[in-house]
Order: sequence, then structure tokens, then C-alpha cells
Amino acid sequence: MKIEKLELAGFEDFLDYLNDHLSDNGRNGTAYFQPLPRAESRFPAEKAEAFKNGMQIPVGEPGWRRVWIARAAEGGIAGHIDLRALAERHTAHRCLLGMGVDRGHRQRGLGGQLIAHAEDWALTAGLQWIDLQVLSVNAPAIALYQRQGFRQTGEIPNLFHIDGQHFNYTSMSKRLR
Repeated sequence: MKIEKLELAGFEDFLDYLNDHLSDNGRNGTAYFQPLPRAESRFPAEKAEAFKNGMQIPVGEPGWRRVWIARAAEGGIAGHIDLRALAERHTAHRCLLGMGVDRGHRQRGLGGQLIAHAEDWALTAGLQWIDLQVLSVNAPAIALYQRQGFRQTGEIPNLFHIDGQHFNYTSMSKRLR
């Protein structure tokens, strides 16, 4: 699969993919992977605008974000990964990872390919650490991150109360080569 940088011209198609991806959140045997109720599992407009704006901010500046997508053979988006600045001051040597793989492309190694691609880019950008947060119930994602060398750095019990359930939040980090 071809992994390419998401350009602004493709942002609306990316949002369509992302909203379809989010429709799986906590449904049909898929673990909750976003702290959103099933009925609200869409990408909020205000977050979309911040996401898009972050793509235009230079790396190292507050609010930067870079996004890559994996294109399936038929041209659709099969998965994505993004790295972004942490909100806290004095953290420019670290970034925060977000990712997702379309339901039709899971369990095929794409997640590992996306992570490897993002890590290579992060190294060339001078970053030293990649951090992430994941709902603790999302065992497939945690297993993927562990296989890719991420280590759990903490867990917040019962951080979220969604759809009548409590969810823990796991933090993981990886020091880059």
C-alpha cells in the first residue's frame, strides 16, 4: 500500500474517511477506540478546523500536525496516522500519535507500516519520543503498539463515562533510535 502525506486539497475526502471510520467506534464487535458515545462518533467541526490548521504550522511551533494516509489499490483511504505537537510547553522533542485503519484493512499489517513511516519521519524531524493515549479496552491497538516498541507509562482508571460504561485511559511512549 502506498503511504502518502495528506495534502490540504484532499482534506475533505479524509474527513469522509474519518467519519466512516469513527462510525465503527464501539459497534459490531469493535472496541471503543475513541472517547465518544456511539451516537456522537463523528469528527467535530471545530476539531476538523484545528486539524487542518495544524497541517499548515511548521514543525516545532505550537499546534503543528502532520498526517499520512495509506491508499488502497482502488484509491480509497485504507488507514491514516498523524503526529502532532503536545500542548504543554517545553515538549518540542516529543509528539503525540493518532491513527486508524479502515475496517476492511485491519489485521493485515497496515498499522505497523503506518507507525514505521511516522517514526522515520519523526526521526528526520528531530523528534526523540512519540507518545499516545488509547482506551484501555482497545486490546488490539495496545497489542499493536507494544509490538512496535511502545511501553505503557500510565493508566487513568475510569477517566471516561460513555454509553453507561467506564473506560480507563492508557498512556504509552516510545523513545526513537
